[in-house]
Amino acid sequence: MPTTELVLGGAMMAALCLYAVFGGADFGGGVWDLFASGPRKAEQRALIEKAIGPIWEANHVWLILAVVLLFSSFPTAFAAISIALHVPLTLFLIGVVFRGSAFTFRAYDDRNDGRQQRWGLLFSLASIASPILLGVIAGTIASGEIHVESGVVTSGYFAPWLRPFPLFVGLFALALYAYLAAVFLAAEADAAGSAELTSDFRRRALIAGAVVGVVALFTFALSFSGAPLIRAGLTGRPWTWPLHVATATAAMTAFSALWKRKFGVARLAVVAQTSLILVGWAASQYPYLLVPSHTLFNSAANPRTQQLLIIALAAGSALLFPSLYVLYRIFKGNKPFRILDRRRE
Repeated sequence: MPTTELVLGGAMMAALCLYAVFGGADFGGGVWDLFASGPRKAEQRALIEKAIGPIWEANHVWLILAVVLLFSSFPTAFAAISIALHVPLTLFLIGVVFRGSAFTFRAYDDRNDGRQQRWGLLFSLASIASPILLGVIAGTIASGEIHVESGVVTSGYFAPWLRPFPLFVGLFALALYAYLAAVFLAAEADAAGSAELTSDFRRRALIAGAVVGVVALFTFALSFSGAPLIRAGLTGRPWTWPLHVATATAAMTAFSALWKRKFGVARLAVVAQTSLILVGWAASQYPYLLVPSHTLFNSAANPRTQQLLIIALAAGSALLFPSLYVLYRIFKGNKPFRILDRRRE
């Protein structure tokens, strides 16, 4: 029987996986909005806007859930992380706000106004900065460079995250999200019947997938000195190897499906790949929430609080999942939309 700490930690990890897949694909859409090019530049941006427009705000519910679970279930770990990393956390939140505001203003601004292009640029730049900062935060948490003594952070507010390993984790997150988005957009374009746009995003997906592999290798090499506990977990724990095999299988399946233009399979495989990467990170870091001081067990709230949180989580899930199903059914379960109904200059 799993303990309440493991149940809540698992729920937090599931929320982060869902945010990485759905929110990550939205961030990646902003990357490709910036790099839209060629004779179909307007159509590429129109596809991105139509793909993420109806659902992008809902995807943040998973990040909110993960944060609420962290500060309610593991308050001392939340306190240490939020204090030590308040600079990148604040910058990330600013990026999310700027990104959402710019996306909305661009959608309703005059298409022939220069301000509309500036909103688009802000949307894209915030979409690039935010996932990098998310990766930097995750990399710093795993690095062991945050030191806490008697509840006080003693390692400073800049040095722990301005190191090669966290920065490369940030680049890895950006590449992975761009890969996710390209695969999703290729599938969307294929469903809409646009062979040209499908080829555009298929090519981007293949390039982004290769970049993910290269950055992953550099990040792993840096982990020997930058995150030794994670490196040891990735290589020295027998129960993590099945995860590595599963992740590699998902990655090869996604690449093969893209090459063969089986976009439905590619989309499922890249979702599995992304989720398995996060699960592998959690497995290699277990039982730490913040290396090397805070674990699932020494930072947990009192047992009664944890029990009430599990009850609240179950009750909330009974409302959340049906609501999200209806949302996706309405906006994603209908016939393929027309993506060429509004061209941009």
